[in-house]
Amino acid sequence: MTPVRRIASEIGKLELRAVGRVLLLSTVVGLVAGAGAIFFQVLCQTASHQFLGQWMGYRPPGPAGEAELFHGTGTGTLHLWLIPLIPAVGGLLAGLLVSRFAPEAGGHGTDEAIASFHRRKGVIRGRVPIVKTIASAITLGSGGSGGREGPIAQIGAGFGSFLATRLRLSDRERRILLAAGMGAGVGSIFRAPLAGALFAAEVLYSDPEFESEAIIPAAISSIVAYCVFSIPFGFGSLFNTPRFTFHSAFELVPYTVLALVVALAAGLFVKVFYGLHAAFLRWSVPAPVKPMVGGLVTGLLALGLYLSGGGYRALDVLSFGYGSIQEAMLGNMSVTVLLLVAAGKLLTTSFSIGSGGSGGVFGPSMVIGGTLGGAVGIAAQHFMPTVVTQPAAFVPVGMAGFFAAAANTPISTLIMVSEMTGNYQLLLPALWVCAISYLVGRRWLLYRSQVASPPESPAHRGTIFSSVLRGLRVRDVAPERPVHTLQRSMPLQEVLQAFMRSSQHCFPVVDRGGRMTGTITLEDVRAHLDEYGEPMPVIADDIASEPPGVLHPEDGLDVAMQRMVDLDLDELPITDPADGRRVVGLLSRRDIVAAYNRHRAEGTAPKGELA
Repeated sequence: MTPVRRIASEIGKLELRAVGRVLLLSTVVGLVAGAGAIFFQVLCQTASHQFLGQWMGYRPPGPAGEAELFHGTGTGTLHLWLIPLIPAVGGLLAGLLVSRFAPEAGGHGTDEAIASFHRRKGVIRGRVPIVKTIASAITLGSGGSGGREGPIAQIGAGFGSFLATRLRLSDRERRILLAAGMGAGVGSIFRAPLAGALFAAEVLYSDPEFESEAIIPAAISSIVAYCVFSIPFGFGSLFNTPRFTFHSAFELVPYTVLALVVALAAGLFVKVFYGLHAAFLRWSVPAPVKPMVGGLVTGLLALGLYLSGGGYRALDVLSFGYGSIQEAMLGNMSVTVLLLVAAGKLLTTSFSIGSGGSGGVFGPSMVIGGTLGGAVGIAAQHFMPTVVTQPAAFVPVGMAGFFAAAANTPISTLIMVSEMTGNYQLLLPALWVCAISYLVGRRWLLYRSQVASPPESPAHRGTIFSSVLRGLRVRDVAPERPVHTLQRSMPLQEVLQAFMRSSQHCFPVVDRGGRMTGTITLEDVRAHLDEYGEPMPVIADDIASEPPGVLHPEDGLDVAMQRMVDLDLDELPITDPADGRRVVGLLSRRDIVAAYNRHRAEGTAPKGELA
């Protein structure tokens, strides 16, 4: 074979159609997610400019790597009396929008996308991302405390679901495109494409598991979305940081303390958040009133912190709060203010989003974890000045550890914080803190739609069931009960009596030599009686039909189950491989399910309910 033909032969073996399909669909999802991230960013900044800048007189500081659309936003005069009122108005407007058009758009959207992946075949209503986008921009732009990842994740996930539905793809492909869209949204708006891909695959499960099939599509869509978003807003990391380093093994001691602090704080955040959420659910008032009250309390908390000595910086408990992270990384915040912002952000987020407001929880988690990390770093330097020489390095590590404990995503969070800060010198201590905080806090679920592992997900139960059955053969589980057959010449009355006496669903019809000529099911008898009635002189051979499908002893149970599903039969005859007309047994669906359950009880099959 010539070299040209050899190359052509190897190319022919490649699944180019499948590769091109994944590449094309993931790219389209990434383009839309990136465009959605641009639209959402513009909408948020516009709302913030109007609500906070023009009316309240407050200009929320942002991360150094994020371009501002409106310069000189603040009016120069901070109107204290509007600090509680504007978030309340924003909460009311968002509540009216959500309750009228898409109730599932309330709260933090990432959890809704996870629930759609596991329990709704990847289906997200088309209006949900639109409502989520507008409601979140109003909530966050008016001072409600929340993050951007929930809305943008739902935009990407919603389009992935929409695209798969319009193209009539399978449920499995719809789920994969949903996850790819979720990763693209997160990766673009946080400028962390690698972390976005890993986050989409990791956040689905509370155990250290990844949805492996989603990683490559999510990587493609995340890269495309990041590039699209960065064209108008610039490439590079979200935060500017000093050159942090890890230079001593003894630093792991204070980092261990940090891991315990952020893990416990994450547990407190989850309990407070869902405690207030449950309280608002029980409150019997019109739905839009709840986020209005949540916004009012959020504003009152911010005003209280401002008047109690926190100053202008304490207002970072409103809206995104990324300015606190940036200032903490630069070492410009005291321990007192850091702790005030951490505590205030925990409460304001719980009231803003837990009441039914619309926004994400990743951003607030970064603020809480980062400010706690900054406080621990300053304290560690006080007690260990020769070991801790860069207390601000504890800020990004605290960010990673807090969210790893709250969301059970230690790997993707580690990468995300590194990409957001553009600093990879702290990977070792960040991995240390993420691992410890995850182990301490894994019983807390910020995303309650997570399942422990793929076997626990309804999305995978059929696949797992089939994989277990594939390792079993018909001969291994075929029951040893006798097979009742019908003679070809048997009258209809005796056929009916045979069905009444036996629990079989399928009766082989045999000739005098015992070789099968056809089968009769109870449905065949019913169909005949409905059409002709009983009085006609009928024998078994008149009702029997050619066996629609038979099994052989060496067939896998997955083949047997699939054949029963395709033929809509509960039982199939097993024939001798050497003589396809010689019946040696019968296998039913109940036999297959019993075999699976036995293997599950013995610990050789994954746990999961059978539908």
